[in-house]
Order: sequence, then structure tokens, then C-alpha cells
Amino acid sequence: MSDELYADGVGEITITGSIVRIDFVSLSPAERDGNNNPKAVFRQRVIMPVDAFANSMDLMQKALNGLVEAGAIRRIADLPKPPVAENRRDAAAAANVSPNFN
Repeated sequence: MSDELYADGVGEITITGSIVRIDFVSLSPAERDGNNNPKAVFRQRVIMPVDAFANSMDLMQKALNGLVEAGAIRRIADLPKPPVAENRRDAAAAANVSPNFN
């Protein structure tokens, strides 16, 4: 039997010289932030040489492309774009900018 780890995501990636450290995090069932959302807490770190990291990123990109092709996920670029402002005043309002500084 092998050890397995569930992670909700990557908390941080640190590169020091030729070594990459990837910190995995999970949402805490007990700890909460100021908005009462579960805090992401450190679970485990993977340490690897930078060339192994580059190879793993290539493999992950291929997996991501397969998920997109299968329709399991969509890229942000594929989502509908927000409407474009028709004139300068609308653009300022859309950007939540004061019209006094046109």
C-alpha cells in the first residue's frame, strides 16, 4: 500500500537555485478567516530539481489540454467577454472611476 495525500491546491511554489519546493494546502475544517471561510493550511511539501519540475509541468499541461478537449473544464479565454463600454463616460463608469478626471 502506498501513502496518498489529498490537497485542495498549491499554496506556494518556491525556487531556490536549482531546487523547487511545492507546498500543498487543504481547507481546514476548524480554522476560519475573517470572512468565515475555511483557511488553507499547509499539508505537505514536494521538493525536486528544477529540471524535474519543468518536466512535470509539461505533463500537467498535457493533462490540462486533455481535460479541455474532453469538455471537463473551460479555459478563462474561452468564457464570454464582458460588454465593452460605448463611449468614454461609459468606460469611466465601468471602471468605477470618477468622471472628474477624464
